[in-house]
Amino acid sequence: MSDMFDNDIPQPQPAIETGKSTLLDQLRTTLKKKVERPAVLLDVPERPGLYIRVSPNITQNQMKAWRKNAGEDSKNGIDATKFATQVIAFTTTGFFLNGEEVLDEQGTSLTFAHPIVKDMTDSSRPWPDAVVRLYGLDPHVEAAALSIMEAAGWGDSVDANDENPTNSQ
Repeated sequence: MSDMFDNDIPQPQPAIETGKSTLLDQLRTTLKKKVERPAVLLDVPERPGLYIRVSPNITQNQMKAWRKNAGEDSKNGIDATKFATQVIAFTTTGFFLNGEEVLDEQGTSLTFAHPIVKDMTDSSRPWPDAVVRLYGLDPHVEAAALSIMEAAGWGDSVDANDENPTNSQ
């Protein structure tokens, strides 16, 4: 039995060999590419010229673990600053000062877990201690974490396309 919407749905067409890649080949290539957001630089407001580079590629499992570590399931609820420090600490892939990346003696990028960063911030733990000491102010820690989550796509909307792309053919 025919559905009343069958005429609106593009029907599959057999692949036509033209020596070029087919739409099916192009789709296969597109779907095999890893989806990844580019790294972003965030300034540290009270430290002119200092930026952290973060990878905003955050999974649902990471978010879940960070919320749990910040006390989401506790009777007091989630500690927003503790959550924010985890977002920052676990996504930071480098430090930049006055436009240049700061590297250790071996040429390795610094993260909050690097002993040099923990030493410079007089911290034994990358989070929350080193992150809070780097930023100095809790509101800046939370603002940085929100910027990272925004760059990751949390909160993005996916718009519906009201136009059928096959109608223009």
